[in-house]
Amino acid sequence: MRFERYLALGDSMSIDLYPALDAGEADVAVALERAETAGNTAPLGAASLLYRNDDERWPEEMGNDLVSRYPRIEAQTFARDGATIGDVFGEQLPLVEESEASAIVTLTIGTYDLYSAYSNRPKRTLRERIVHDITEAYTFLVDAIRRALPNSMIVLTTVYDPSDRSGMIPGLFDDDVKMPLDGLDQLNGNIRTLATGTPGTVLADVYAHFLGHGTSAAESDRWFWRRSLVEPNARGANEIRRVWLDVLDHTLGT
Repeated sequence: MRFERYLALGDSMSIDLYPALDAGEADVAVALERAETAGNTAPLGAASLLYRNDDERWPEEMGNDLVSRYPRIEAQTFARDGATIGDVFGEQLPLVEESEASAIVTLTIGTYDLYSAYSNRPKRTLRERIVHDITEAYTFLVDAIRRALPNSMIVLTTVYDPSDRSGMIPGLFDDDVKMPLDGLDQLNGNIRTLATGTPGTVLADVYAHFLGHGTSAAESDRWFWRRSLVEPNARGANEIRRVWLDVLDHTLGT
């Protein structure tokens, strides 16, 4: 199959901002404001690397990108920092031109939905209802993408765990507050189920791939940005790209 379009939907797991800041390849204004719109940012995010490798930074990945496989493929990145499922519905999908052209879509979403749900430390029963609503909304979102792009291959990406199953993420919650992992497990379980049973979707299990490279690892071995452990660093973005490309190659036989 020859793909004509690549679209990146979702949150900061896909974007250039944090990997570029980690690599020191962003304008000072970008670093100060933590906003890609403030200046120039190197294309070092997972979506950018999936589309076109940075051969200088990642020479071992030369040719491991979509343009090497599909030279005429065009890319659009709609993913935004801090995006929730509602943001993809309300702000990103309306920008996507509906088309029957063959497309690859990567979806990274759910992280900020979960963190915002936990911010007020709800009781377990309320938390369960919130997580149920998040997983249901995720399912509706995938259906909406399939309707807009019926000939697409959608890469559903699990949400990673910077705490490495400890629940402790410095800088996210108070030092003595653990992130409940049941909601994360429920959301990722739903993503895996969707990828198994939904035509035109595949699973990129970034959660499994990243375990052991969060807070339990030495800083030099972490795949998360040191100033905000919920964001990927430059190595993390490359690893997300590798997971995406591996599953696409396996599925498509390329």
